[in-house]
Amino acid sequence: MPRKSDIESAFHHAIRLEQSGRRTVTTADFVRELEKVNWYWSQKEANKWIEFYVTTFKDVSTQEGDARTFMLYNPNGGL
Repeated sequence: MPRKSDIESAFHHAIRLEQSGRRTVTTADFVRELEKVNWYWSQKEANKWIEFYVTTFKDVSTQEGDARTFMLYNPNGGL
């Protein structure tokens, strides 16, 4: 049975550290991690959750659509 607490955990497991030092999350990676804990969301549902509950990541997608990329940023100045 899926638990709500697993959603945030899945988000943290989806975070990737790039060679440049940026921390990013793709919608596809987040959905894949959710499936591991029995949550089956569309990319649109995953994006809605990220936009509502995660304030430290901003959308840096280069294309339109539901396959998006979010990057960690410092809201107090700087990236």
